[in-house]
Amino acid sequence: MFGRFTRITKDQVLGALKTVQEPELHQDLVTLNMVKDIVIEDSRVAFTVTLTTPACPLRHQIEAEARAAVLKVPGVREVEVKFDAQVRRDSRIPTKLDVPIKNIVAVGSGKGGVGKTTVAVNLAVALAQMGAKVGILDADIYGPNVPMMLGVDTLPPLTGEQITPAFAHGVEIMSIGFLVPDGEALIWRGPMLHKAIQQLFTDVAWGIPSGAGAAGLDYLIVDLPPGTGDAQLSLSQLVPLTGGILVSTPQEVALSDARRGFTAFQRLNVPVLGIVENMAGDVFGVGGGEQAAAALGVPFLGRIALEPAIRAGGDEGKPAVACCPESPQAEAFRAIAQKVAAQVSVLNARRTATARSPIRLELGAN
Repeated sequence: MFGRFTRITKDQVLGALKTVQEPELHQDLVTLNMVKDIVIEDSRVAFTVTLTTPACPLRHQIEAEARAAVLKVPGVREVEVKFDAQVRRDSRIPTKLDVPIKNIVAVGSGKGGVGKTTVAVNLAVALAQMGAKVGILDADIYGPNVPMMLGVDTLPPLTGEQITPAFAHGVEIMSIGFLVPDGEALIWRGPMLHKAIQQLFTDVAWGIPSGAGAAGLDYLIVDLPPGTGDAQLSLSQLVPLTGGILVSTPQEVALSDARRGFTAFQRLNVPVLGIVENMAGDVFGVGGGEQAAAALGVPFLGRIALEPAIRAGGDEGKPAVACCPESPQAEAFRAIAQKVAAQVSVLNARRTATARSPIRLELGAN
């Protein structure tokens, strides 16, 4: 009869979980402080893993490995793994701008007409659908299209000193398009544009509509104007950008366009999270964006097939991930969102770890 029951301790559980690595960060769950709320009841163990993003693409792998590790503890017969998420902050942002935003991701392109805003909008909505608090800033001052693509045309009534952003599809929205008459052309020199972009950051109450008691954004997606110019320079001077995404068309000529965007991000000290190949298919071909990513040595984030429904949804304020969630295009946008979130987590971990640890954290190639 003696020895029939084995007493399980929290130290044993933590010891087991110390053998499980976070696949992107290449450190164990315990060292990364990702384990909490351990509960032991006879032979049953439950605990919570706090992910670095609710859009974690490797959640199922972490769950399987954590469960297998704890089941090896003597006496454990049942394991329950729960999840929550705490998105890590780009620690550089508060040093430049007092805004309740953890990460700022810019979406740009070497030229216009590649569907950059479509990618930015669907990326923002996909991240929100996965549980992140997300905003989108339309920094394309001369051609703001984000309000139309998200189906909003006005801001909420002004109730305080700051502007409350619009809200649709789970995303907070701010654009110069809300503040000027429809169709009016803005002809601004650099200093005026710089001031406008600054006010879109500082004069907006970001994070408030996301939920009572939950002020702040996990991710602010910034839709840049096409090409390279004053807006990109102003943005990088105002606040550190956590990372940049390049949107390319599939043709081989996309390589030269992507290289221009890549060079611009490099000169502005913005890490390139990767390249999205948009509008792939018979008309424009396939592969230019992927080839550009390989040539530039940056991750290829994914390919979006050319589909009339995406264009129609953008015109009607219905992003593909919201109106057609089961479509291959929506699945591709969600996969891209997960990869972007993972890259942001790696970058922030690298910035935190560099000063105190010899462990080298690298962005993945795929």
